Amino acid sequence: MDKKYKYILFDLDGTLTDSSEGIVNCVRYALEKMREPIPDENILRDFIGGLLTDSFMKYCGFDEIQARRAVTIFRERYEPIGKFENAAAPGMPELCAKLNQNGYILALASSKPEHMCRPICEKFGFTPSLREITGSPPDQDWNKIQVIQEAMRRLGLNRQDKNRTIMIGDRKYDVEGARECGLDCIGTDFFHYGPPGELEQAGAVAIAHDAKELEKILLPPDLY
Repeated sequence: MDKKYKYILFDLDGTLTDSSEGIVNCVRYALEKMREPIPDENILRDFIGGLLTDSFMKYCGFDEIQARRAVTIFRERYEPIGKFENAAAPGMPELCAKLNQNGYILALASSKPEHMCRPICEKFGFTPSLREITGSPPDQDWNKIQVIQEAMRRLGLNRQDKNRTIMIGDRKYDVEGARECGLDCIGTDFFHYGPPGELEQAGAVAIAHDAKELEKILLPPDLY
């Protein structure tokens, strides 16, 4: 990759961690409690990465009021249990530490509520490498554009820094949000959460299939 990046924004679910178990379990929990039919496994995995309200509307046919109720019920289980039905993506804590040690400035940019992001990053070893941990406020569900803008604000970045800043995420929402903010995005296809070709079609500048590939994309040859 020709550009030299200094600031790296990471998505959480599907990029730093494999969160599929907790998210799928909590979607099932919400739908069972609402006595609604449960979609098949492929559709349940599509809940990973997007805004939950939008996903309940899209995949379950809910109106906005039903979807917001489903999110509230989802979080009844997710906050105490589901957020830790999770695991670090193989090699990612080590890669983040290496990037940090080599002068890159890292931040989290996740649409998940920030108060949930923090204990996840702490448990799986990412917190020491992250300058900022940015997520949605407790009473709002921010889209990726809003989260990226807030992460950049906290890092003190301006227009001139955009060419040195990149987003890394696993779904089209990351790529599209980055583009709207004037940033490139590297796609991470670690766990195949999204449909085949989604990241390429959205305009990701590169695709990494594991942490080692991502390292080779980001770091100059003398550092990996």
